[in-house]
Amino acid sequence: MSLPAFVRVRQHFERPAVADVGVAVAATLEPLDLARRVRPGHTVALTAGSRGIANIPIILRATADYLKRLGAKPFLVPAMGSHGGATAEGQRRLLESYGITEQFVGVPIRASMEVVQVGSTAEGFPVFLDRHAADADHIGVVARVKPHTGFHGPVESGLLKMMMIGLGKHTGALAYHRILLENPYDQVVRSVGRVLQASAPIAFGLGVVENAYDETAQVQGVLPQDFEAAEEKLLTLARRLLAKLPLRQADLLIVDEIGKDVSGSGMDTNIVGRKRAFRQQGLTEGLPSMRMIFVRGLTAKTHGNATGIGLADFTTKRLVRAMDYRATVINALTAGYPEVAALPVHFETDREVLDAALAIIGTRQASEARIMHIRNTLRLEDVEVSEPCLAESSRQTEFEVVGRGAPVVFDAAGNLRPL
Repeated sequence: MSLPAFVRVRQHFERPAVADVGVAVAATLEPLDLARRVRPGHTVALTAGSRGIANIPIILRATADYLKRLGAKPFLVPAMGSHGGATAEGQRRLLESYGITEQFVGVPIRASMEVVQVGSTAEGFPVFLDRHAADADHIGVVARVKPHTGFHGPVESGLLKMMMIGLGKHTGALAYHRILLENPYDQVVRSVGRVLQASAPIAFGLGVVENAYDETAQVQGVLPQDFEAAEEKLLTLARRLLAKLPLRQADLLIVDEIGKDVSGSGMDTNIVGRKRAFRQQGLTEGLPSMRMIFVRGLTAKTHGNATGIGLADFTTKRLVRAMDYRATVINALTAGYPEVAALPVHFETDREVLDAALAIIGTRQASEARIMHIRNTLRLEDVEVSEPCLAESSRQTEFEVVGRGAPVVFDAAGNLRPL
């Protein structure tokens, strides 16, 4: 099968960035006047999630150092629902794989899957809280604010979700994901958050926004009563800074790797399309549309969790062999969407996948196929595109062509080189 030549394109995104993350964290916490609530000797539970957030070890260390200067005794709780195989030790290891260690942050990690129920919402939804956090004098909610991969609204993934799913642990994640199958996300996450603010010792939040280059763009200290308003503003910024593919439409998107450190859904559905809530709500205008998606492998830090592989149409047998099937399925079932763990069509080599995929793209010949090739949905500055893409009008970003077109090269095993 004759394949088109490829060129590398370099995209240009807006790039606000925090110069010194540690200094910025202290500066944004100072106006909260936490010393009025956090007294010497008080314990403070800080949330540490399962996402690959830029500079997160530094952010957590700076937050802990600030609290220590108040005389407090901070510690970390893994706040990640069912991730890490839904075990305390697995969640601790997951944090450590991100560089979030007791040695670096300078505080203990208290990992447990045990929760307490601290109340119920007006709708009757139970509200759960990590036991270590519940036993602390205060809780500091540290979370990245960004568009959610499954839901859409004025509040998506951020401080409120960290309280509901992260601090709810596996018990909460199971309950809330089932509730969300039948109730609006915005209603549920706000309702649970309000009960936690009233019933749990939430002292402050720290919202983090990243730019399209996987850099810290902003850190914002927030008092509990301001969580919802602040998160709405931070989400507006996060949406504006979100990376995009060069084209809105393509016949085939090749993704070198997916993983939980990249996105909760393995690959960010805001970028590749296939966002469930958008389609359910009829919000398809402007949503990227990939005819087919081919996922080649997993990140090292996902530890075999291949959640999101079901969003792809094709994959490789080497990815299937690298899967931790149990961890993947636990994550998918907890979310209430077993299809995200479903295996797509898979072959031994990349060449076989391309031959199969390009044979069913429609009336175009394989040599005319619009193909984009990315490393993952966090790394989109440089993208490889087939030359037919350059004639397309569905551009989403400003980009420049870097170098000349070159034919596709496979190694001796019949596989592509990673981007």
